[in-house]
Amino acid sequence: MSRSPARWPLCRGEGTARIGNAAVMAEHEYDVVVIGAGPVGENAAGYAVDAGLSAALVESELLGGECSYWACIPSKALLRTPQAVADARRLPGVTADFDPGAVLERRTSFTSNWDDAGQVEWAEGAGAAVLRGRGRLAGERTVEVTGADGRTTTVTARRAVVLATGSVPVTPPIPGLDTVGYWGSREATAAKEVPERLGVLGGGVVGCEMALAFARLGSRVTLINHGPRVLPGAEPVASERVAGGLREAGVDLRLDTGLDRVEGSGGTGGTVLHCSGARAGTVEVDRLLVATGRRPNTDDLGLDTVGVTTTGRGAVGVDESGLARGTWLYAVGDVNGRAPLTHQGKYQARIAAHAIAERAAGREPDPAPWSEDAATADHHAVPQVVFTDPEVAWVGRTADAARRDGLDVRVVELDIAVAGSALTADGWSGRVVAVVDRRREVLAGVTFVGPGVAELLHAATIAVVGEVPLHRLWHAVPAFPTISEVWLRLLETYRAG
Repeated sequence: MSRSPARWPLCRGEGTARIGNAAVMAEHEYDVVVIGAGPVGENAAGYAVDAGLSAALVESELLGGECSYWACIPSKALLRTPQAVADARRLPGVTADFDPGAVLERRTSFTSNWDDAGQVEWAEGAGAAVLRGRGRLAGERTVEVTGADGRTTTVTARRAVVLATGSVPVTPPIPGLDTVGYWGSREATAAKEVPERLGVLGGGVVGCEMALAFARLGSRVTLINHGPRVLPGAEPVASERVAGGLREAGVDLRLDTGLDRVEGSGGTGGTVLHCSGARAGTVEVDRLLVATGRRPNTDDLGLDTVGVTTTGRGAVGVDESGLARGTWLYAVGDVNGRAPLTHQGKYQARIAAHAIAERAAGREPDPAPWSEDAATADHHAVPQVVFTDPEVAWVGRTADAARRDGLDVRVVELDIAVAGSALTADGWSGRVVAVVDRRREVLAGVTFVGPGVAELLHAATIAVVGEVPLHRLWHAVPAFPTISEVWLRLLETYRAG
């Protein structure tokens, strides 16, 4: 089942969406009003409609949001063809190449050329009303929607308002940055041409993925990172291998290096970067991508009209059902700061919609975790993939995070070296790190790093979420010859320990 336009799944959730009794109660009045129509907001509205409630989606930009048009989907489209060619070249006798222009065209096809007509068709077909404009709280259960023409419409939510406004880029206060035409992640993923020289500031997920994409598309890329390693939230071995992969792709990786100021380079139209630290000096680029993180998008949401304050980074605090205020205001996805990932936001949206429907029926949702109707969102078993080369895929806690949480852990780390990996490509190299909770003998977290390891992740997610005892995993026999045989190697190593 798919909650999506017919052309492709993009970032939609699961479940059928058409409910005949989800009619609007009165003009500008709905059971649920969702501010923000990205994949998280779409899921919140769609699942509310599934429960028999009326819902409206308020959006000032494109329905489908950041993920569909400027983040997850276009970035992976930019990465996929060059990665397929790199994988093919790792086999003897294969000579493969690609056309960068065709990669950009394919990327554009996945965004429907930044036209959201298909998304609107899905939403309206699912029974949700689409309200174009900037949504803002104006009191309890009240939302003001200001359209592009400046006109404001007041909308009332009979049951709940859901904030699903996502996140926005954080721009560092670097002297001269406001005088040059730098890129954010949107400009990078929507680029119409490949710059000859690209500077990337930031070694997080966006910085690493876009540095790799543009290096393979033909840019001469310089990545500047103030810290000693890229992907600082991942296991150290993953950071080390991704750094090696970036260098192998031709990226000039400058760790422990700061960007002190930037300036235009005169008649060339480029930008001069003045760096300090380990790799001090100047670098001239044609484009600069600033990828220094994101923060919850709570600007001008009218939170003060309902007495809601935010954290230091601007997140809206919520309980495990996504409830932020009283019994009517919810916040799901990046805006609550818990797990800023599309799939986790959709998960939160499903739980929040269920809680709204239960409370609308006069019942308090069951707080017990793990049932299909649970009103508790788990945030310890969060899966994430970084689509670099090698890929990084992890779920649950890293070893350091587990120790900070007070767990007594044993860490099992070994090379992924099995028949399946050897057959996949000559010189295939990977590593796995498993964090075991000693007291219960279950996995607290698993990290894979290697080519194509994203497809190993869901098995690890099931093991972590299901808290499957290691003695039970021993009987989950991996097929031969696949890379999944690494599970057997992990268990053997743990037993021998």
